[in-house]
Amino acid sequence: MNYTGRNALAALALTITAAAPLHAQEADYILATASTGGTYYPVGVALATLIKVKLQPSQGIGMSAISSAGSGENIRLLREGEAQFGILQGLYGYFAATGTGPLAEVGAQDNLRSISMLWQNVEHFVVSSDAATTGTMADFVALKGETVALGAQNSGTLGSNSALLEGLGVNAETDYTLVYGGYGPAAEALQNGQVKGISTPAGVPVGALSQLFASAGDGVRLLGFTDEELTAADGGRDLWTAYTIPANTYSGQSEDVTTVAQPNFLAVDASVSEENVYQITKAIYENLPFLQAIHPATQAMSLEAAIAGLPLPLHPGALRYFQEAGVNVPDRLIAK
Repeated sequence: MNYTGRNALAALALTITAAAPLHAQEADYILATASTGGTYYPVGVALATLIKVKLQPSQGIGMSAISSAGSGENIRLLREGEAQFGILQGLYGYFAATGTGPLAEVGAQDNLRSISMLWQNVEHFVVSSDAATTGTMADFVALKGETVALGAQNSGTLGSNSALLEGLGVNAETDYTLVYGGYGPAAEALQNGQVKGISTPAGVPVGALSQLFASAGDGVRLLGFTDEELTAADGGRDLWTAYTIPANTYSGQSEDVTTVAQPNFLAVDASVSEENVYQITKAIYENLPFLQAIHPATQAMSLEAAIAGLPLPLHPGALRYFQEAGVNVPDRLIAK
């Protein structure tokens, strides 16, 4: 065969290879969430169930959701290979990208990629009614010297609460006596008078708070943020925005409450195969009604909002899906 003929065959082989479809790799993944009383865990279970139902029979891709201490621990689990997927607060995505905050010692997490925005993480600061004089965050600031519950140790909840309160002039570790734990125990502690205030950021409604307000009645109060408090608490990060919790979301809540919210997103280790992440992203967006029927927090999910506010570059598999779906992906979300 002459040189020209060999070149033609080589070109044909390359064309066939390029056109051949990619195949998913069989795998069982771990998705790290947070405590069972919040929103991360039930949404994580919904995501894992969706993947098992839609992808395991045909592609061999499975997923299991596990509870954890939240975003801080999820980043560690991803870094150490104990989980491949995790739900993270936007703030912790920012810390991971910049190697700042609680990740200053370990540095930027170059192994992390984004898949999709999920829902808004809505701040719920709640105090006993006898401590609610203004109905705003001034009441929580006034609890200096008291015992409060702001999340489990090494959790995203504790980290975000501390960041917000710092903007309001409070050092959570030194100005309060902290009780550590998940949302359920925190709500019980407030009802039982063991703490004066709690904060349980999550999608609306928060399961633990629904139970608290149903049983405690007018003994507890959900606090709002003034415009000035929002600006101060955000601290120039452009991360938190105003969010209105409609009246009657919780038992006894007779009026709208304006609080603040930051985005939650689905993160993945960069080493997970492109085709598997593509199939997972595709399954999520082709089956949104399935997710939305399981937890109301996912009602906010849509293809139009899928990449809004993501703090980390997209995984190539997610990037491919969104580009195919016609989403305009900015350069900052394309991994270099």
